[in-house]
Amino acid sequence: MNFNTFKRLVSDLPFVLTADLLDRLNKKEMSGRQGLLNQLTRWQKKGLLIKLRRGMYILNEQDRRTTPPRAFLANQMYTPSYVSLEYALALYGLIPERVADVTSVSTKKTARFSNALGVFSYQHVSPAIFRGFRTAKDDQGFNYFIAEPEKAVLDFLYFNVARSRRARDVSMDVFSDSYRFQNVEEIDEKRLLDMAGQYSNPTMRQLGELFCRFKRQQ
Repeated sequence: MNFNTFKRLVSDLPFVLTADLLDRLNKKEMSGRQGLLNQLTRWQKKGLLIKLRRGMYILNEQDRRTTPPRAFLANQMYTPSYVSLEYALALYGLIPERVADVTSVSTKKTARFSNALGVFSYQHVSPAIFRGFRTAKDDQGFNYFIAEPEKAVLDFLYFNVARSRRARDVSMDVFSDSYRFQNVEEIDEKRLLDMAGQYSNPTMRQLGELFCRFKRQQ
């Protein structure tokens, strides 16, 4: 199969999975699974395909008809997961920095994928705290899971503060000076504290209360 034929078959898809391609393509023409893998590798080396992770590809920018947001791809590359931590905080305007890496939380083991679209990192959490996220939609209609603002704050504090030996010494200054939180007026304090209580780490409740005091001073 030549690339133009392949492109016509998949150009409307936001991404393609090796596992699905054998069902869509002529198996004899692709010489089975290994033939397909070899062809995908050749197209990737030519820049016609971008490998997102093992078994998952997207057409190059020129040939694809749609460009899904990286947050959507982050969900699809490692499931179950939702976008959170620094990337979500930046999207909500809760920190001033522009965050390049797409940061997510998953019940699977910690993982990191680097490809032509950027870096996608995933932190592991227990199923008990895999909650507090919602469905968002971009302007093209792609749906993806993202932490609610309160959960993005808590996930960040959990991985950056609560599990540190110095967590008990944290003062309110760290929220403004080190982490540079801003625009926190819309954070729902009750919701944040309720979510903080779901973490098995007892420090999270203390950090939640400290964050609420910081919010009131802004």
